[in-house]
Amino acid sequence: MKRIRLGELEVSRLGLGAMGMSAFYSGAGSDDEESVRTIHRAIELGITFIDTAEMYGPFTNEELVGRALAGRRDDVQLATKFGIYDHDTGERGINSHPGNIKKAVEGSLKRLATDHIDLLYQHRVDPDVPIEEVVGTVSEFIEAGKVRFIGLSEAAPETIRRAHETHPITALQTEYSLWTRDPEAEILPLVRELGIGFVPYSPLGRGFLTGAIKSPGDLEDGDFRAGNPRFAEENFEANMRIVDEVRAVAEEVGATPAQIALAWLLAQGDDISPIPGTKHVERVEENAGADTIGLTEEQLTRLSGLPAAAGDRYADMSPLNR
Repeated sequence: MKRIRLGELEVSRLGLGAMGMSAFYSGAGSDDEESVRTIHRAIELGITFIDTAEMYGPFTNEELVGRALAGRRDDVQLATKFGIYDHDTGERGINSHPGNIKKAVEGSLKRLATDHIDLLYQHRVDPDVPIEEVVGTVSEFIEAGKVRFIGLSEAAPETIRRAHETHPITALQTEYSLWTRDPEAEILPLVRELGIGFVPYSPLGRGFLTGAIKSPGDLEDGDFRAGNPRFAEENFEANMRIVDEVRAVAEEVGATPAQIALAWLLAQGDDISPIPGTKHVERVEENAGADTIGLTEEQLTRLSGLPAAAGDRYADMSPLNR
């Protein structure tokens, strides 16, 4: 697996998103042992950039990742997030006040069974706390050796600039894929100007781009995608046209649709590390194969020319891009 740099942090070109092992998707938390095997197999394949968050569960995903990394901690670059769990109320809620950050970091360190976090993201921007105060609080953990680098997730351009002026930001994480092209207008040019790495989450369109989901009825009760506008009946068929083109390129290359979707992302720059999520060994092996795929200019142009996905990314877009 090739390596890249997100700012000053060296990571694998492809990462592993651990969220779906414990939360939000069908079958989450149903087979922790398979999830552990998946993390171990990812490391064997050279996928060493592991992404989790305190909110995934909450807490259970960090605990799972911590167990999986026992004896392997030095082999990975470990990222987690704070900011959408309120430790005062014990409920989901945006809170980046210094006291909440401190409780979050200490809790994450304990659950991950580690003495440091390689990359700590603010999960969502808190409109009630100046970003300078947030970054200043995290920088105290850097000085203490408990955090190595700071990241932001779903932050707006002005917020990114202000944060970076306060303390160097290493990575920005936001949704980016063949059906979510929003970052190309402002975010990608900005982070490149500032020397900040980019981490696309949901690089497979929450599984849509793999072609495995044939209709909204394929989603089980409890799967948050069942309430996602892009999976709704009125948008589903239009979005399938994107999958059809990805599948056509996959047939030309002799690859899978997932590998093509990831290969397209990898072709967008050497400062990008997508974090496709899976809880299955065979899927992480499939995803790793994208590292060796070279798309032609004609294929890249066809894929880049696909229409935007129909429907909003979330049913409630208000917490994004602050």
